Amino acid sequence: MKKVVEEFRSIVDQTSPEFEIISESDSSDKPAPDKWSKKEILGHLIDSAANNHQRFVRAQLSAELKLPGYEQQLWVHTQRYQDESWGNLVQLWKSYNFHLLHLVSLIPETALHNYCFIGDNEPVTLEFLVQDYIKHLKHHVGQILD
Repeated sequence: MKKVVEEFRSIVDQTSPEFEIISESDSSDKPAPDKWSKKEILGHLIDSAANNHQRFVRAQLSAELKLPGYEQQLWVHTQRYQDESWGNLVQLWKSYNFHLLHLVSLIPETALHNYCFIGDNEPVTLEFLVQDYIKHLKHHVGQILD
């Protein structure tokens, strides 16, 4: 887990300054009518942080956890990230991920193998969820910085 935490820290440390120099205009541009803008992608990452925050805490408190899935399109649409300030979104993303980094760094080894049932998906371990969160984060950070 130590390597995962280091990678997570590196992503947030390196990405935050890069996000801060993206202009409001650039963050609002949609590559196509049916594609998310940088604002909407970052909003999606904030939603992912919120959903995974619940998972990371609750999965430590029970050997098996059952939670609903996450309807990403509806979450992004409902919260209208396109109308939010880019600076506010960057600050929220940064702060939330530093908190998750703190949380993940404290997960006891014994809890990493607790099972999580999310929506109708097959069960996964807490360790898998943490690793998958980092993978998902890297993917979308890459989209924003392209």
